[in-house]
Amino acid sequence: MNILSILLTIAVSAQLDSAQLMIGDQCDLRLQATLDREEEVQFPVYGEELISGIEITDRTQVDTASLKDGRRQLTQYLTVTSFKDSLFFIPPIAFTSGSDTLLTEALSLNVIQPFDIDTTQNAITDIKPVYKAPIWWWGILRWVLLGIAVAGLATGIVFLVRYLRKRKGQEEGTDTEPEVLRPAEEVAIEKLDKIKEEKIWQQGRQKDYHTELTDVVREYIARRYSISSQEQTSAEILHDIQPVLKERKDLYGLLKQMLSLADLVKFAKWNPLPDENEQSLRSAYEFVHQTTPVPPTEEEKSEE
Repeated sequence: MNILSILLTIAVSAQLDSAQLMIGDQCDLRLQATLDREEEVQFPVYGEELISGIEITDRTQVDTASLKDGRRQLTQYLTVTSFKDSLFFIPPIAFTSGSDTLLTEALSLNVIQPFDIDTTQNAITDIKPVYKAPIWWWGILRWVLLGIAVAGLATGIVFLVRYLRKRKGQEEGTDTEPEVLRPAEEVAIEKLDKIKEEKIWQQGRQKDYHTELTDVVREYIARRYSISSQEQTSAEILHDIQPVLKERKDLYGLLKQMLSLADLVKFAKWNPLPDENEQSLRSAYEFVHQTTPVPPTEEEKSEE
């Protein structure tokens, strides 16, 4: 519903393109003024928030259109979103013309979450379900071919470097041994121990804590499963690793819970409970321990 407040020959209005919004989604707020050509009106100026709890993510310039009756129509769109489950009351929006103030109708925006949260549990639930994009076969093939080419080039460079080092060592009377790459699980556990000792989240640095924690897990997944997890979103990591962990749904659940909480903290300004912070660290340890390759026993070696 849209009611105009009229002062002299100037009419102003404000209208949301939707009165109801899923948490994290966006909608447009249209601000409009109709006036004679010789008249002037000032649109309201906002910062990062429309009101407390409603954020402005984008805005257009004020656009001018000529009407058939010789008047002008000025329009601006504000893209808004909210991460708070609430019914918001937006008071009348004020335009100014000289020393006069023009008010629009008050608006309301109902922000809802599409699921129920059991507050008795520490489970983390996604704001929205993971989007399943259609498979683009040509794109996949192109990246596979590119990956093969890059891998071939990298392999050639490695062999060339080793050859040059060996040759240089022989010329100097010494044989330079190539650097031994430490196991992925050993590096990951060492970094997790450091995060645990630093106690970053206890100092109020929640975002840094979850960023460092997920970076360790992303690096481990990249080395353990050859998945480009360091450049992927959480949804892409979960999609690529799901076939690998199809027999270990418990580990998949731990990983999903940890990545989902980190995304909420980093992008939705979520303030997790202390138990949730500790659980993320425990989940990281458990994921690394449970996916570490078990060395073969002496009996298995003899059978080979």
